[in-house]
Amino acid sequence: MKTEYLESVFKQFEYYKSVGEKTFDQLSEKELFWQYNEASNSIGIIVNHLWGNMQSRWTDFLTTDGEKWWRNRDSEFEEVITTKKELLEKWEKGWTCLFSALNTITEENFDTKIYIRNQEHSVLDAINRQLAHYAYHLGQIVYIGRMIKGEEWKSLSIPKGKSTDFNQQKFLKGKHTGHFSDDLK
Repeated sequence: MKTEYLESVFKQFEYYKSVGEKTFDQLSEKELFWQYNEASNSIGIIVNHLWGNMQSRWTDFLTTDGEKWWRNRDSEFEEVITTKKELLEKWEKGWTCLFSALNTITEENFDTKIYIRNQEHSVLDAINRQLAHYAYHLGQIVYIGRMIKGEEWKSLSIPKGKSTDFNQQKFLKGKHTGHFSDDLK
């Protein structure tokens, strides 16, 4: 059960990472830093926040509090990333930290208590907390991309008006295993 959960959550994180990357691929450097208004975040700002969160939560995941003393969360919401190259570097660094930490979790240490701001979490709860947090922000990134691209947007999942075709293809396979995202690549 624990191993199955870890494999599933690993796939989920990979899926959300790919959703972000497919969005970045559709946008110019300038578009990655577009803001709807002064109070809103650009994709660059959201990536900077994700990077900071990932570095804090996943560094020494099993042994130290997830809110590191060196994290400056408020600065994550400032325009510190200025190029697509920087954005992609921070993006990759954050995800590398996350996946490295997930790879340290085993059947033997799965019952370790994890703390975030001194609040106790099970490994499962700490992972689920981050999965939900990242999905929330990935939804924002995709929505910003869709707003910017308008009619030029290329769907990242089942294109509008194509649900019947997609379902038909899935049902033609018969009962099968795999991850839901396998057919969305």
